[in-house]
Amino acid sequence: MESNQYLDVFIDESKENLQVVNDGLLELEKDPSSLSIVDEIFRAAHTLKGMSATMGYEDLSDLTHKMENVLDAIRNEKITVNSSVMDVLLDSLEYLENMTADIAEGGAGSMNVETVVTQLKAIEKGEDLSQTEATSAVKGDESESSTSSVEGLTVDQFEQTVLEQAQTDGQNVYHITVSLSEDCLLKVARVYMVFEVLEQSGEVIKSVPTVDALENEEFENHFDLILVTTEQDEELKAKIMKVSEVREVSIKPFELEAEQSSGDKQITEENQTVSNDSNEQTEISNNQTNDQSTDQQKKAAGNKTIRVNIERLDALMNLFEEMVIDRGRLEQISEELNHNDLKGTVERISRISGDLQNIILTMRMVPIEQVFNRFPRMVRQLTRELGKDIDMQIEGAETELDRTVIDEIGDPLVHLIRNAVDHGVEMPEERKQKGKPAQGNMLLKAFHSGNHVFVEIRDDGQGINKEKVLNKAIENGVVSSDQASSLTDKQINELILASGFSTAQEISDISGRGVGLDVVKSTIESLGGSIEIDSEYGKGTTFSIQLPLTLSIISVMLVMIEEETYAIPLSSIIETAVIKRTDVMKAHNKEVIDFRGHIVPLVDLRQVFEVPSAKVEEESYYSVVVVRKGDQMAGLVVDSFIGQQEIVLKGLGDYLSNVFAISGATILGNGEVALIVDSNALIK
Repeated sequence: MESNQYLDVFIDESKENLQVVNDGLLELEKDPSSLSIVDEIFRAAHTLKGMSATMGYEDLSDLTHKMENVLDAIRNEKITVNSSVMDVLLDSLEYLENMTADIAEGGAGSMNVETVVTQLKAIEKGEDLSQTEATSAVKGDESESSTSSVEGLTVDQFEQTVLEQAQTDGQNVYHITVSLSEDCLLKVARVYMVFEVLEQSGEVIKSVPTVDALENEEFENHFDLILVTTEQDEELKAKIMKVSEVREVSIKPFELEAEQSSGDKQITEENQTVSNDSNEQTEISNNQTNDQSTDQQKKAAGNKTIRVNIERLDALMNLFEEMVIDRGRLEQISEELNHNDLKGTVERISRISGDLQNIILTMRMVPIEQVFNRFPRMVRQLTRELGKDIDMQIEGAETELDRTVIDEIGDPLVHLIRNAVDHGVEMPEERKQKGKPAQGNMLLKAFHSGNHVFVEIRDDGQGINKEKVLNKAIENGVVSSDQASSLTDKQINELILASGFSTAQEISDISGRGVGLDVVKSTIESLGGSIEIDSEYGKGTTFSIQLPLTLSIISVMLVMIEEETYAIPLSSIIETAVIKRTDVMKAHNKEVIDFRGHIVPLVDLRQVFEVPSAKVEEESYYSVVVVRKGDQMAGLVVDSFIGQQEIVLKGLGDYLSNVFAISGATILGNGEVALIVDSNALIK
């Protein structure tokens, strides 16, 4: 079967199934008695095994099968889940992920998994893992080499369905073993001739070794096949024996029930989701029972998706951006001409383009859980290596972010989390001495605010010793002694992000967070984001990362400041209000208002953006836009409100990349350029 066309689908679905296994194993460790979790893991592993076998990745399929056997024994309560069992299962998962990654990069997915396979077999038999590890080197090769060709001919669910349908149609299904002469010199040529004979008589469903291995002469002097044919065994045998240097041919009926593995027989059709769009599979599904038909319909529903190259989505977005600009211009012309038919047509175009806009924008958005899901296992592994006890919680994993940002944010988060585990959270004994719980806490949180996503990493560890950070920064020449005396706590924290702060030595006395954090900062800034640090020595540290949604088209509130037009993202606005000047109060020498029981500071955008003012007298009313960032709020003072509008977000370019509180610009329908306010920068 030509499998290249299915490779992308196979890789994507393999990653999805591996993520299900990963999440399930972490849940199982918390609740070892939950058989429903085991069932879910088993289904994902079985699906992965079937897909990899169908695609010809035997090493991946075999390891998954060994893992599946252990899971089967757990769900049948023959094995008790403990930390040793979990370690081996998670090690197996790591091998599977690496093999899948190798396939994605064009490899064959082959890897030396002898040790973990021996451990899985020992668990399945109920043996002591410590004894198994001592003898694994001796028994590993023997156990693998003892696998016979009959065991290798175990079929997966898809192949079983094909064979069952063939038998239903009255065709013969044979298990054929072909042995070549010991002195055969051109084994590959003889194999090719045998296959040519068989393919004229029927269809080869499976071979052991695989076709690739046979072509590379990676076999001894015999190989096994499963053939579907209308011919009889004696007739086939006579044809094969005509091939030169074929010494012996064994043909016997292939018994599905006898040769199918017990694990496969326990899985129903609804658990098999091999991605194969061939007509053969479609024809089979049309002849299944009612239950199987229902399952095929579920599969069909799952197949109503296509994968689109991200560059095509970029091109589509760029075209639509131009359309939005022209739409705004068209709406303005319609208002000026005041023509009823034109107005109606423009309204319909606006409504349709709005729906189209929503579809295009959501096509690029993916949940950040794709990045977050890898971290619980990483934290578990690190804590076991370091002898620490850390409870990691995740919030806001459903928060969506543009795919291009998702692809880049993973490595910085890995670095920050590893630093928090390694240097931030103390050892259990040290925490007890400080009066803290022995178990440390870490929170990974994501949330939307305006046209940005915020990712926070909090820990209740030892925090940052600001005095030692300053001393190290002065020693390394990051700041001078004079500069150090005038730095705020926030600026001191941010010193550990400076490129010159890191040294070759481990800075354990200041929680070691300086090592490599300059790379984290530069990566985040390259995405158009920023990073802030809030730390209290002895209490913990919070890293807050601000990332752009990179949504090119956003809804905004247009406001006027003197003669200039500004746009405030609608997603960060709580409310607009007109406040009497007499209702404005003073707190810490700043103007504030009482907004529904909350004290909200006022920010005059005229002063922030230094807009020249011709007004002499102060107004008796303030026009205020109340915005939010997380739990914090601010009231932005403007001159007047224009209204809501869909606009295209354009960057300011390299020369204006550091303009305070401005995230971009847009072109309005009348050709005027309006700056887009970054309200998050105004809430500190």
